[in-house]
Amino acid sequence: MQDPIVVYIAYVIAAGSPGPSNMAIMNVAMSQGRRPALVLAAGVITMSTCWGLIAVTGISTVLVRYANALIVLKIAGGLYLLWLAWKAARSAAAEDTPTSGLGRPAAALGTLYRRGILMHLGNPKAVLAWVAIMSLGLKPGASPDMALMAFGGCVLLGISIFGGYAVLFSTAPMVRGYARARRWIEASLAVFFAGAGSRLLFSH
Repeated sequence: MQDPIVVYIAYVIAAGSPGPSNMAIMNVAMSQGRRPALVLAAGVITMSTCWGLIAVTGISTVLVRYANALIVLKIAGGLYLLWLAWKAARSAAAEDTPTSGLGRPAAALGTLYRRGILMHLGNPKAVLAWVAIMSLGLKPGASPDMALMAFGGCVLLGISIFGGYAVLFSTAPMVRGYARARRWIEASLAVFFAGAGSRLLFSH
């Protein structure tokens, strides 16, 4: 029996757990405000939806045959995360200024949207996660309606999760907390991105 509820639960656990995209959304929300964070989240949601479409339509089986392309994506994604780690480390080393916190100048919205896309595009494991999630509740030969229900529900959950992080971490208490601990937060983010990028580069 097909059970999209299992798919939804697995997706919430996968998408809601700490990862490079969620950490980036949190940081932008606290340092630049709600709108920039929502734009970054929109980029993440866009690419996540694309990976989901690839998984649910079966195109992922074709991608597996092109292992070299996936390796290139993985290397590019790992290098991109290392670049983000360098930026966070440089920010952590910078002196505090009166503009730290919500008053900090926001990056261009187009840049933030592209960053969200690149973070997910450079992680080919995302499509494999989608395949695993769909496989939990959808048996081989599942009807198109059931597959569409599972996919659509996950997309809506993704919007709620990534958008929720943007809204929650742009609230006044979170922004004040960022202003007090900015350098520690940026340093932790640098370590996190460096670790994630290294794992992506050296994982099999």
